[in-house]
Amino acid sequence: MEQIKILMIDDNVSLIQMVKEYFDKSDQIDIVLEAHNGLEGMDLITSKTNEFDLILLDLVMPVKDGIYVLKEMRKQKIDKKVIVETSYNSPEVLSEVSNLGANYYILKPFDLDDLEERIITILNNETSGKNLFLQSPDLHSSISKLLHNLGIPSHIKGYQYIREAIFMIYENPDIIGGITKELYPTLAHKFKTTSSRVERAIRHAVEVSWNRGSMDLMEEIFGYSVDIDKAKPTNSEFIVTLADKLRLEV
Repeated sequence: MEQIKILMIDDNVSLIQMVKEYFDKSDQIDIVLEAHNGLEGMDLITSKTNEFDLILLDLVMPVKDGIYVLKEMRKQKIDKKVIVETSYNSPEVLSEVSNLGANYYILKPFDLDDLEERIITILNNETSGKNLFLQSPDLHSSISKLLHNLGIPSHIKGYQYIREAIFMIYENPDIIGGITKELYPTLAHKFKTTSSRVERAIRHAVEVSWNRGSMDLMEEIFGYSVDIDKAKPTNSEFIVTLADKLRLEV
């Protein structure tokens, strides 16, 4: 997979530097261009369209804001993936950026692991058109924190698959009855792979978790499986149990 090239438009220079330093370690994502207001951002969008794949766009900036950028992109028929970042969790703002074609809405302060995974998911998403992802930022962070506490490193593929699977089951519990026939194929389509590879990657992630994670947390979540015979849960048991735990907490 080629590196995903990002244009970041944000007046917070320190934030841009922090994001750039984080992705310096990544072989998948690179911040190649930056601008500090909407006017500078539009200049780069129009003059260097082919040099980036996705825009990380702040809403509140001097000179011209993020809404201006989204409106100009629509007016000029510029089709680029956009992640909007902002401190304002307003239904009106959410509705406006959705109507203007943003792909995702992330609240500041955000977890850089979450941002990385969302960028990859959006670029792998083959769905035509622009659909704003509406998952709760709190749920998003809670899943990441839980998986990290369970010892699953974010760079392995099974981590991303489990994360998306928990989202899907959290929002649509009916999927529980169709893990193999519905969940795996959906994940495979989203991440451009096969169902069997999804299943194997999740299995590997569960095994990594069982070897690296906190046994106290394992016992709290999975109970007798850890306490009696140390048996690892199946992929389905692992995902469904975590979704149930989050449903009670978030």
